[in-house]
Amino acid sequence: MVSGASGTSGASGASGASVDDVLDALRLRSLDAGVWQGDCVTTGGPAVFGGQLIGQALAVAAAAHPGKSVRSIHTTFARTGRPDAPVTLTVDTLHEGRTFAGLTVSVGQGQRRLARAQLLLDAPDDDLIRHASALPDVPKPDEAYPQPPMLDGWEYRFTEDVDLGDPDAVGPPELRVWSRFHTSRPGAAHPLLAWASVGFLIGTALRPHPGLGLAQAHHTLSTGPVTHALTFHDEFAADEWLLLTFRSTFAGGGRAYGTGEVHTAGGRLVASCSQDAMIRRTTGPGAL
Repeated sequence: MVSGASGTSGASGASGASVDDVLDALRLRSLDAGVWQGDCVTTGGPAVFGGQLIGQALAVAAAAHPGKSVRSIHTTFARTGRPDAPVTLTVDTLHEGRTFAGLTVSVGQGQRRLARAQLLLDAPDDDLIRHASALPDVPKPDEAYPQPPMLDGWEYRFTEDVDLGDPDAVGPPELRVWSRFHTSRPGAAHPLLAWASVGFLIGTALRPHPGLGLAQAHHTLSTGPVTHALTFHDEFAADEWLLLTFRSTFAGGGRAYGTGEVHTAGGRLVASCSQDAMIRRTTGPGAL
């Protein structure tokens, strides 16, 4: 699996990377028909961050089917990748019709297969029915608790005074985060939300358990997402405040499962996510 957090593992501040670095990694180079290459973002962690790979798969899908938008992406992470080497993305289109398209994107690095994403794209339809979960009643962004930046240009705030890195800070397995990115670059909203949605669910799962926190990740704890799914319901902008509501509904057997909902400040539900993650004791040098 890939790195599960970009700076959240130690809750120690900036990684040295920026939002522009993330967006630059979406500038993929065509190597052959259906084959692309992209650079990795160096975040200070030991492995490629999963949110980067999901964002690159989204960029490939948009290039392969320009007349449609990504509705959902489900990614399985198989192996860690090196942040100092490029990745190769290979597209296999399953189907393309007037309304829907399905494809897979396989991500590799040299001879290693890192991940595979399955994506559904569609063209918009008119509403026949519509409903959505409501925006939770939480403090507004200007009333929330600012956090040390993981990326230069990414602002995020917890609705409670929470330290995910502290093993002694115990709380319920839930977290609410206001997030916005300081960019208006076209096409940035989906990949940047992918980046934001990946890194918090492991910390959310650790909250109820005394003596365990994200500061131990990649040291005494082996952690990382095994799968991550993200569905886009409605349009939004990368530079508007979004509330990400995370809940871990199960942990056991070295695994954790969690879900998330994404609302605009105006109350629209614009995306949902879910994640299976590995959380276990480190068993040897470099074990993940």
